Amino acid sequence: MLKKLFTLSRFSNEVKLCSVHSSQHFYCLNMSNEQEKPLEKPQEKSSKVQLKTPKGTRDYGPEHTAIRNDVLGQITEVFKRHGAVNIDTPIFELKDVLTGKYGEDSKLIYDLADQGGESLSLRYDLTVPFARYLAMNKITNIKRYQIAKVYRRDNPSITRGRYREFYQCDYDIAGQYDEMIPEAECVFVAAEIMKTLDAGNFKVKVNHRLLLDGLFESCGVPTEKFRTICSSVDKLDKSPWEEVKNEMINEKGLSEEVADKIGTYVQMNGTEELVTALFKDDLLTKSTMAVQGLESMKLFFEYIKVFGIEDLVSFDLSLARGLDYYTGIIYEVVLLDKGQSVGSVAGGGRYDNLVGMFHPKNKTIPCVGISIGVERLFTVIEAKLAKEKKKIRTTEVQVFVAAAQKNLVEHRMTVCKDLWNAGVKTEHSYKKNPKLLVQLQYCEENAIPWAVIIGEGEVAKGVVKLRNVTTRQEEEVKREDLVEEVFKRLNIKN
Repeated sequence: MLKKLFTLSRFSNEVKLCSVHSSQHFYCLNMSNEQEKPLEKPQEKSSKVQLKTPKGTRDYGPEHTAIRNDVLGQITEVFKRHGAVNIDTPIFELKDVLTGKYGEDSKLIYDLADQGGESLSLRYDLTVPFARYLAMNKITNIKRYQIAKVYRRDNPSITRGRYREFYQCDYDIAGQYDEMIPEAECVFVAAEIMKTLDAGNFKVKVNHRLLLDGLFESCGVPTEKFRTICSSVDKLDKSPWEEVKNEMINEKGLSEEVADKIGTYVQMNGTEELVTALFKDDLLTKSTMAVQGLESMKLFFEYIKVFGIEDLVSFDLSLARGLDYYTGIIYEVVLLDKGQSVGSVAGGGRYDNLVGMFHPKNKTIPCVGISIGVERLFTVIEAKLAKEKKKIRTTEVQVFVAAAQKNLVEHRMTVCKDLWNAGVKTEHSYKKNPKLLVQLQYCEENAIPWAVIIGEGEVAKGVVKLRNVTTRQEEEVKREDLVEEVFKRLNIKN
């Protein structure tokens, strides 16, 4: 096809009509500028971008960020209290690292476009990267915590705190230890966090993968279908039994008889008494795996009694945790409203074989952990604070330096410098001659506890006024004693 282009010569008033063939050869015909005018440049179309966050994500403004930082700070303190060290890993991993670790949830992994010959994916959780970290660095014992964002192509529900980008707070114990001692502490850590945050009533649901597999075995589920049936059972917290049963029969290929047997068990929940009762179940105790799982649960309940949290724990046979890597105890923390579950906020369990999948010699490193999904907790806490109409401090400023008259900006800056150098969180107005009333209103609106007021009279006398913003009481202090006096009022040791 022949295309025509107009070009204007840089050195003459000639317009060249050029024909361009697909072979990229140019054929040009000189034409007088008077005979033909160059084509006008077409108007560019508007290219305004629709301003919105991607589906399943959100922005955090100052108040929301303040709440989030407070929550994460309290969680971090609990982790540190139990002796955990902090690590960090990349937000993306080699695709092969993540593939095959999440069962049916693998479809929720975000794959990245090829960038330089590596197939990469955004991390789905923090557990698999942690296992890769252990294997790569030949670490056999560690108690670690990590707080970071993860990514899932899930159906988001913003009102319920379910996002595609969200924080997880993980606490894991890796190493060869005696049975159920680390598990009991992980559940205690979860309960401690929930009590600390005061987000509402909750319970910790627990189960055991060996017990589940033994249950499937006793009911007649083929071994190769254990994991896929486990994924179906995992849906019981969101779907009624009849829907789950229908999936097992029509999609997973189980007989109705086998599905009904499973239904008899997975609708059971209770406490230590249920463990005792299941030891007497003839069908279940035919399975060595089921008996082993029950023995472990019996020991677990003994330990949580020592920790004094047995009233917060429920033995729930419907709990399955659909991820493939779990091998032992599994648990989930759910918020309660009038005794009913309104959503999971944490989960975890034992995963003894995951590190071996990455280890060059297939060396297994036993691991157990808990992951706090804090987005739902943020949502609950934000709603609670909004209901209480509680104002959130978005800064940590302790002192505001104010001027009572004009032309005192250098004096304000000097006082700020002295307070900053002493480690006091200090602020002042960026206007040269701000009004005193405006400055004091700013202190009250932002809950800044103390104000240092400078006037011409104070400068002449070598003093400043120290004002309690809440009571509005003022006291003169010597300029050279200001830092010490501020320390006293803030309870800071010099």
